[in-house]
Amino acid sequence: MERRLAAVMIADVSGYGLLTQADEEGTCARFQADLHDLFEQRIAAHHGRLIKTMGDGLLVEFHSVVEAVRCAVEVQRAKSDSRGSEEGRLEFRIGINLGDVIVEGDDIQGDGVIIAERLQSLAEPGGIVISGTAYDQVEKHLDVRFVSLGEQRLKHIEKPVRAYRLALNEAHAGSAKAATRRMTRWPALATSAVVLVAASGVAWWQPWEPPVETPQVRLSNLSVPDKPSIAVLPFANVSDDPRQEYFADGMTDGLVTELAQVSGLFVIARNSTFTYKNKAVTPRQVSKELGVRYVLEGSVQRAGEQLRINAQLVDSLSGGHVWAGKFDGSLSDVFALQDEVMRGIADALALRLDPDQQMASGRKETMVPAAFDAFLRGWEHHRRTTPEDFAKAVPYFEQAIALDPAYGRAYAAAAMVYARICMWRWHYQLGISRTEARAKATQYLRIAQKHKTALAYQASALLSEADWQYADALAALKEAIALEPGDSWSYALTALVLTSVGRPAEALPYIRTAMRLDPHSPSFFIYVLGLTQFGLEDFEAAAAATKRSIELNPQDDGSFLLLASASGHLGRRAEAEAAITRFNGLRLARGGTAASIATSPPLDLATQEDSARFYRGLRLAGLPETLMNTDFIAANRLEADEARSLLLGHRLHGRMLDSGEEHEAVISIAGMATLTGDWASIGAGRMTDVEVKFDGDEVCFLWLKTTNLCGTVLRNPGGLRAKENEFIWYHGDRAFTFSQVP
Repeated sequence: MERRLAAVMIADVSGYGLLTQADEEGTCARFQADLHDLFEQRIAAHHGRLIKTMGDGLLVEFHSVVEAVRCAVEVQRAKSDSRGSEEGRLEFRIGINLGDVIVEGDDIQGDGVIIAERLQSLAEPGGIVISGTAYDQVEKHLDVRFVSLGEQRLKHIEKPVRAYRLALNEAHAGSAKAATRRMTRWPALATSAVVLVAASGVAWWQPWEPPVETPQVRLSNLSVPDKPSIAVLPFANVSDDPRQEYFADGMTDGLVTELAQVSGLFVIARNSTFTYKNKAVTPRQVSKELGVRYVLEGSVQRAGEQLRINAQLVDSLSGGHVWAGKFDGSLSDVFALQDEVMRGIADALALRLDPDQQMASGRKETMVPAAFDAFLRGWEHHRRTTPEDFAKAVPYFEQAIALDPAYGRAYAAAAMVYARICMWRWHYQLGISRTEARAKATQYLRIAQKHKTALAYQASALLSEADWQYADALAALKEAIALEPGDSWSYALTALVLTSVGRPAEALPYIRTAMRLDPHSPSFFIYVLGLTQFGLEDFEAAAAATKRSIELNPQDDGSFLLLASASGHLGRRAEAEAAITRFNGLRLARGGTAASIATSPPLDLATQEDSARFYRGLRLAGLPETLMNTDFIAANRLEADEARSLLLGHRLHGRMLDSGEEHEAVISIAGMATLTGDWASIGAGRMTDVEVKFDGDEVCFLWLKTTNLCGTVLRNPGGLRAKENEFIWYHGDRAFTFSQVP
């Protein structure tokens, strides 16, 4: 079996099935005419080989990817010039990839062909989409603009693939790279499916109050719902051991979850009530700030395996006790004790439990007390929602799973940790790649889904959102809300997904509901509100919400970019530039590069219109199209002699900030190198006998005498040897951070 590197082009007729239904013979005749008069001539002119036709498409191999793209451009421009001149003319989608293929006789197969076929499906009728490996070779050789589509997750391809659309009617503007944007990969029917799912959400969800008109989070004077409403304050730890704090917090969490499932009861989310932990507050104050009538407070005492729970329900209007109870038992009785508290409150408020709630109240998360204890220790870290705490939470969840392999909620919690790491790109904090984080999340989720929990559905939705499978994400979140209608995160995530697919008007009630359930909302909720307002082109409200989000979490770099774009639209250049400066500070400290249109992340916006609005705001904010010829490059570029000294005779290692994938170069004194990881993506992860050449201030890697990758070597102002990101090899729109290692 022979393998070789090849440029693969696949062309396919758009809407061929419908065309043949209308005129089968005429459509077949037009395809044959295009094949002979249009494709075959140009394939021969560019030294390609037509492998085969496949019904309504064709597979072509080229020795040069530059020739492959030139051929495709000529075909599509010729078709464009003939538009309107013939009835029933065909339009082709074209995909091109440079990759490894398997040769079997006159045919070629393998991932190199599969990727080209998948890229073809991303192209618009009359359009061309190429892979990142192809782009690296052609972007300086064609007078056409390239628009980055970001990393695409393709069916049956393990790792995401960079993709670029050719803007055939626009010339390449100097060395400037096209705007990066996150583009939906759905065909029209799939988009319709999302519309149906989103529309159906109106039927199964009813907001408790009308949307608030202003973007600010209202922390006081909230109206009390017209149903019984309650806030569960953190139960005090009155054990002799102060280290049992996590256990008291876990009891509080459990009660919030159980009460939120009682029909006819409005329950404030745990995030807001935990802001009162260790604070002296009155029920009336809590009622005013959270908009509820009743406040539950209590204490937990644990001595070894023995437990005592004291609880009292207070009416904030009268200040009197509506109900109180004292419950004793062992650690193995913990779920039964929580049920007794929940039933006591339901009886006091004259709320009837429906049959499903009656059944659920008797269920135990786990029959192993030690597993539950380990879970609560992990949940204490999970609740803080920081990368550092997530890293600390995982070992406890894994311990809970080891103690009880049937502990569904522990699997769901572990899946959620890794799903958030993947979605929010926190992998750099844990020293893993996004691919590894996603694999871990999928591994735990596979078992978690056997036990229906809102947490498992939320984790599933995050993974679907990360893969741009929005219909699946919305369906999972619908299930999460049905299971736990009081979980504010399900509504916030629903708002994020709806905004991502360009439906911010539908998203707004969901994020308002999340913030009503959680008046002391986490920064993520307020970021989603800002993103939703931005989608509605209410830039004033978007800027206000984003500023509040930044106040709560000044480490969230995405909020700074959203603020910069909103401020750009508002004409507030100084405010926008300040936001970009703070974004750059965070990115550089984490091993990335300064922002540009070509390198800045596209946030959670899937539609072309929304992405264009976002980048238009960044341009108005003064963000450069590319880092080349900017002050950042000028201040940090290494001279040729410095680059030689840094590279020759050394081993270089680092990680990509956005993907977390490793890359390495081992370079001899003579300038011969072995590249692995992302540095060798063209060679499927490994390239040997690579010549290292110095062209002015650029360092080039020449492989197989044909593949020449050139980039500028820079110092990374925020880099550290411990993070292996002291230097940057900046190639095209990608920044490879690295350090010398032993």
